[in-house]
Amino acid sequence: MFLKAFKEKSNRKYVNKLLDAPKVAVNNNKVKTVAVLLNAEEYDDFEMFRQYFRQLELTSPKHKIIAFTSDDKYESSQWETYFSPKDFGWKGKINNIDLQAFIDEDYDVLVSYYKKQNLFLNLITAASKANFKVGLCRDDERLYDLIIDVKPKEIKTFKTELKKYLNILNKL
Repeated sequence: MFLKAFKEKSNRKYVNKLLDAPKVAVNNNKVKTVAVLLNAEEYDDFEMFRQYFRQLELTSPKHKIIAFTSDDKYESSQWETYFSPKDFGWKGKINNIDLQAFIDEDYDVLVSYYKKQNLFLNLITAASKANFKVGLCRDDERLYDLIIDVKPKEIKTFKTELKKYLNILNKL
């Protein structure tokens, strides 16, 4: 328990270090690849996002959807990617190859679809090399380029607002 608190503090320091670093400006390129980061305890409908990408005519095979679960023994289907606290080490170290690949990929848009503050989800969002980051949570506005303040269950509102803002920003 004592070490867990130190580990959490070291990861929180790492997130703050990432967020305090100078940020590269968002480019004006059209969206081709999208990544979605979910909290499985708030929302876990992977297929809804895939259908939404098809509606937006985003057909790249590089789209990726992953979910966080606080249960280390969570049973998932074979084609969905889940990660848990055991996949994180000290000072922001990622112990999961798939998760590290997700962070290192240059997605055009990262949708961080969670409302509850979560250190591990924030670490992934902050470390991601995505060009444009969209989130729901206002707890740390440094994480996102665009915040759409809705509850995770209000998916229709989110889809409408995201499409509207991506059109306004000339990204679709």
